[in-house]
Amino acid sequence: MLLQQQGSRVEVARPQVFSGKMEEMSAFVNVARLYIRMKMMEEVTATQVAWVLSYVQGGIAEAWKDNLLDELAKGESEVESAEQLFTKIKNNFGETSEEERKIEQLRTIEQGGRTYDKYVQEFKKVTRGSGYKGRPLIKEFKRGLNGSIRRKLVEAEELLTTIGEWQERAVRLDRNQRQSRIEKRTLGRNAAHPGGNAQPRGGGSYGGRGGQIT
Repeated sequence: MLLQQQGSRVEVARPQVFSGKMEEMSAFVNVARLYIRMKMMEEVTATQVAWVLSYVQGGIAEAWKDNLLDELAKGESEVESAEQLFTKIKNNFGETSEEERKIEQLRTIEQGGRTYDKYVQEFKKVTRGSGYKGRPLIKEFKRGLNGSIRRKLVEAEELLTTIGEWQERAVRLDRNQRQSRIEKRTLGRNAAHPGGNAQPRGGGSYGGRGGQIT
């Protein structure tokens, strides 16, 4: 749902109602955080927190919200910022840890139908927050590559020692391979349709203004 506050030219999406489902937690937090940054930065913390909690409804999240509101009213819990509230939501409804989720993504990511450029960018995105570095990270990167480039990387005489070098080499080999295929197709078309001087219709040779030379 998109809305536009009076006097604002920027449209910002409100979060969907959050009922405590783990798979919906990250999206809820991200959208709520963005809305606060774009629309509610001048509001006091209590207003921001109340606004976020107004979207926590139903399911197991309803009881959690009621307990938190009760604790806040009694002064038994302090939430000094919307970010602290988001942390509470992540701790209560998120996976065991963000790092474990990233590790699982890193161990299963594959290039598939992506170009090498896109695979490298997606791999970098998954890498952030996983804690993987050095050889373990390189191992996962190579595992997800498609066959032909992976073999060329492994067989390369030049020793690659960092993940950045592996990624740059993979992209460069892929570009060279695609360029080579384009050149082969072009040469094939030229061979099939060679250029040449067209012969006059009728099959004979003519000279000057006179008749056919025999």
